[in-house]
Amino acid sequence: MGESRRVTGPTDRVVVIGAGLAGLSAALHLRGTGRTVTVVEAGQRPGGLVRTETLHAQDGSTHRFDTGATILTMPELAFDALRAVGVDRDEAAARLSLRPVDPAYAARFADGTVLGVARDRDARIAAVADAFGTEAADGVERLSGWLEGLYDIEFPHFIDRNHDRVADYLRGDMRAATGGLIRHGAVRGLTGAIDRFVKDERLQRVYSFQALYAGVPPARAAAIYAVIAHMDIGRGVSYPAPGMGRLPQVLAEAFAESGGDLRMATRATGFERTGRRITGVRIADADGGTDVLPADAVVAACGAATVRRLLGGDGSRGRSSRRIRYSPSAVVAHLVVDEAATARWPGHHHTIDFGEAWETTFAEIAPRRRGGGRLMSDPSVLITRPAITSPEGFRSGGRESVSVLWPCPNTESADLPWAELAADYVGRELRVLAERGYPGVDTAEVLRVDTPATWAQRGYAAGTPFAAAHTVAQTGPLRTPNLDRRRPNLVLAGADTVPGVGIPPVLVSGRLAADRIAPMPGRGSW
Repeated sequence: MGESRRVTGPTDRVVVIGAGLAGLSAALHLRGTGRTVTVVEAGQRPGGLVRTETLHAQDGSTHRFDTGATILTMPELAFDALRAVGVDRDEAAARLSLRPVDPAYAARFADGTVLGVARDRDARIAAVADAFGTEAADGVERLSGWLEGLYDIEFPHFIDRNHDRVADYLRGDMRAATGGLIRHGAVRGLTGAIDRFVKDERLQRVYSFQALYAGVPPARAAAIYAVIAHMDIGRGVSYPAPGMGRLPQVLAEAFAESGGDLRMATRATGFERTGRRITGVRIADADGGTDVLPADAVVAACGAATVRRLLGGDGSRGRSSRRIRYSPSAVVAHLVVDEAATARWPGHHHTIDFGEAWETTFAEIAPRRRGGGRLMSDPSVLITRPAITSPEGFRSGGRESVSVLWPCPNTESADLPWAELAADYVGRELRVLAERGYPGVDTAEVLRVDTPATWAQRGYAAGTPFAAAHTVAQTGPLRTPNLDRRRPNLVLAGADTVPGVGIPPVLVSGRLAADRIAPMPGRGSW
């Protein structure tokens, strides 16, 4: 196929707005091409939603928590960005201090069944046989092959490549890839696709709950999103021993080492323009100083809502500023639990404790109509215990750092009074977990609670950290484009644009943004 559109004119000086993973990925790839790159970040540290923070308990002790993303898959994409500035794979792995998370998940079901989703395929299938029988194991083996084939078609052609329009899928080598995707059954519904291999509804959950990352209930999701299950189940989950915040820290350090200019506590306030072209980015630092950074091109890795604000009156036109439907949100409680209690808990680093309800749960947190959301009546919960993989970083003074995440409606689906509701909600739901077999969780000290209200206060649209949902109208080239025809040197990166939500997609989005400015070399097979 022909090349996708790129920024025209000079591109020597690039300003990147936002030092999350997308912005850092774009900055590293652009530095690799010799561009002069300045990254401005309003926060005090890089990483955006990928961070490890120290929280204080009532007795003055300090405890570390991953307060954003907790699941790292496909670290090869971070290696790729680091390699652009001369950091080879071995050095990148050493800097990140990665450890395998095995099993990737421990799944617990309301009937008492437990499944450790092992990293090794043979071990995973054997675990399914033990918990669900040989027929289910045979189905998972066939499903695993189908998922791998889906990934091999989808990732290089549809995820890791810029497209400008739907018609691109029918041209050149994409024509064969599109045909392969259709023949593979990826355009059917997700639940139906999995049902061809696995009939047990509990196992179907293990391979379809990832649709929540995409902001769409499994029953309404396309089978193309089964690729997310392969990214974490099929390709494995890793963890940086110092915590998830180590990932953006390493990327930021490598960017600075390469000669990039990283300015923290510096907020972009607007654009200077000549005609339709942006010529500079107005900034303000923490001390109130202001400046204008000259720019031949701009990468906005700061979310669609912030881009609209920066564009001012010009932000109301075009598909890049259309109304966006957002994913469900989450309530997250960070607590410290006595190690004597957690030693008796089931599960692993990531435990998904499923309620009995399933379709009802998604109807509650992701309603079809605006304002129709409700809190889960039978909660399915993600419990994260990084001390399982990194005990030295997340155990202190006989207590362990534990984070509990409850999916919930975003603020557009249900405008709930979270300031008044949060403490009672968390207390009640922790008591439910104690009844499900997690002793001591209901009496643990809660150090912080994040809700849709606090996500909104931090600038996340609709009070959700999960960005734009992957509805049919917000998928592929129908998603907010990363290069708009009306603003020829403004490129978007991050979860609101292509390819989408999650650590692998946002790292890819940075590379795709860089490719709009400077042709990126082809990647190896991941």
